Amino acid sequence: PYLWQRGISYYYLDDFQRGSEQFRLDVAVNPLDVEEIVWDIACLARMDGKDGSPLPAFPPEKRMSLPQGKKDRRKIMGTVYSLYRGDGATEFDLRKAGHDGNISDEFYSLFYLGLYCEIRNETSKAEMYMKTAASSPYATGVGSGDYMSACAKVHCKLRGWA
Repeated sequence: PYLWQRGISYYYLDDFQRGSEQFRLDVAVNPLDVEEIVWDIACLARMDGKDGSPLPAFPPEKRMSLPQGKKDRRKIMGTVYSLYRGDGATEFDLRKAGHDGNISDEFYSLFYLGLYCEIRNETSKAEMYMKTAASSPYATGVGSGDYMSACAKVHCKLRGWA
C-alpha cells in the first residue's frame, strides 16, 4: 500500500491489471484518495478495451467509491470523482471548475480531462487537454516539482504529443 506511483507506472506500461490491483491495495488503507479511485477506473476502462475491442459502457461496473458521506479535501477532486464515476458531472463541469479555481485546480482539471478522454478513445481531445496541462502555469511554475506535472509531460511524450 501507499505505492500509487507504481500504479501509475503500470498504467503507462499498459499493464492495466497490475495497475488496478495496486490502486485497490492503496485504497484499502487510504479510502479517501479520489485520485487512486480515478486511476483505478482508468485502468479498468483500458483493460476492457485493450485488445482493440470496443470499449464497454463507461464507467466500468467494478469501480470503487469513497466511503458513504466522505469526500476528498480538494474541491476540484469532487468534480473529477463525479465525472469518472458517472455520478452527474460532465466534461464541461470539470473544465469550468478548473477555470474558476486556482492554477492548481486548472492543471488538475486539464490533466484528468486528458486522461478521461484517452480512456474514452477521444484521442484528439485527450491530446489537447494533456498538452495544455503539461504547459500550464502550474506545471511549468510553482507545481513543476509535482509528480502529476511530471506525469502530464511523460504522458505527452509517450503518446508522441510532445
